[in-house]
Amino acid sequence: MPMKFAAATYADLEFRTPAEMRCVQDALLQKHIAYLAENSEFYRRIFAEHGIDPGSIRGGADLSRLPLTAKADLEHCPADFLCVPPSAIVDLCLTSGTTGKPVTLAQTRADLDRLGYNEEISFRATGLDENDRVIIAAALDRCFMAGLAYFLGLERLGAASIRVGSSSVPLLCEMVLQQQPSAIVGVPTLLRVVARALQAAGHDLQTLGVKRLICIGEPVRCADLSLSALGQQLHELWGAQVFGTYASTELATAFTDCCAERGGHLHPELIVLELLDEAGRPVAAGETGEVVVTPLGVTGMPLLRFRTGDMAVLHQEPCACGRRSPRLGPILGRKSQMLKIRGVTVYPPAIFAVLQGIEAVKGYYLEVHNTYELSDRVRVVVGADAGSLSADAVAEQIAARTRVKPEVVVMSPDEVRRRTLQETKRKPVHFFDLRNSRG
Repeated sequence: MPMKFAAATYADLEFRTPAEMRCVQDALLQKHIAYLAENSEFYRRIFAEHGIDPGSIRGGADLSRLPLTAKADLEHCPADFLCVPPSAIVDLCLTSGTTGKPVTLAQTRADLDRLGYNEEISFRATGLDENDRVIIAAALDRCFMAGLAYFLGLERLGAASIRVGSSSVPLLCEMVLQQQPSAIVGVPTLLRVVARALQAAGHDLQTLGVKRLICIGEPVRCADLSLSALGQQLHELWGAQVFGTYASTELATAFTDCCAERGGHLHPELIVLELLDEAGRPVAAGETGEVVVTPLGVTGMPLLRFRTGDMAVLHQEPCACGRRSPRLGPILGRKSQMLKIRGVTVYPPAIFAVLQGIEAVKGYYLEVHNTYELSDRVRVVVGADAGSLSADAVAEQIAARTRVKPEVVVMSPDEVRRRTLQETKRKPVHFFDLRNSRG
């Protein structure tokens, strides 16, 4: 079933009417399900167990008849998802393992073509073109998908890739000065560290020529789509336009801001998106739901109705850029990490966003216990130099933004780093769920 992804094939799809986009997407979804029925041991079993005729699924409106796929399914029987012989596999990616065991996802040559196409059209939406020079401040090693995807997308775009990675702040600073990039792709908190290091060395960032920051891994927008404190800091430090993205290894697709900066655009030829409530029903327009995805056109280990565990809002109105595809707002948090504090629902990223806006904070993490009946006890630990930060002042700022005032403890930055940087994890750990002895 390999689909050929060329920018010209779907060039104007996101500018068409919603009905036209659905028509194209429904046809691709039918092909996707037929491919699963023919090649996926896991989904053949699912179809048989639920008495589902794959040919009866004619489009997105029929998806509710199908069961959801969970991360646990991938963890327990990854080989059952493989749809190609071993000889067709050209790349292996590992999931982050943030909420479970890392899973190996096999990619074919067609999957890499699709991955590059996704990033190409996402980068084009931010205004990048063949004249840009782009630092990739993300790892291409350790079986990460992200750095590989960005390189493939920039190569298709014709832009120059500067593959610096994320492991050395001094090297990133040196390459910004030496190579004069017009854009940088990286984790926003890392880009802030690089900016401050350059400032400390006496450099004026506004004169370095960086026009765009493509931010990955952390949200840079608030629920109303305005820049968060972290996003605003980056804009002011670099004098650059800040773009948010949302992606994961399982999605093999990115939701990226366009130049209008109003949420991450859905590419209808690449993915079917659902937002579901606790009962698995679609949420009403403007309401928060769990992001459930069906990535289209994947050949190695394709998925159907995959539960990400991430909570977000979908924006359906046309964008100022002229695209009419739906836009995903920033991830508000993970479903499993939702906190109930004295009757108020809070997701950890809302607290993290406050901490990211406090200049003196040098690292942080959150612990949650179920000490109290019907209410979680939350302990926020922040790293700061001695005497630079008041725990009560931090708690007041969190309360002003979230309507809850948690316990705040100030420790040394080194103590916080020892807790959040773990050898077995690919990303810093900022959330420790100790409810019922979990975590």
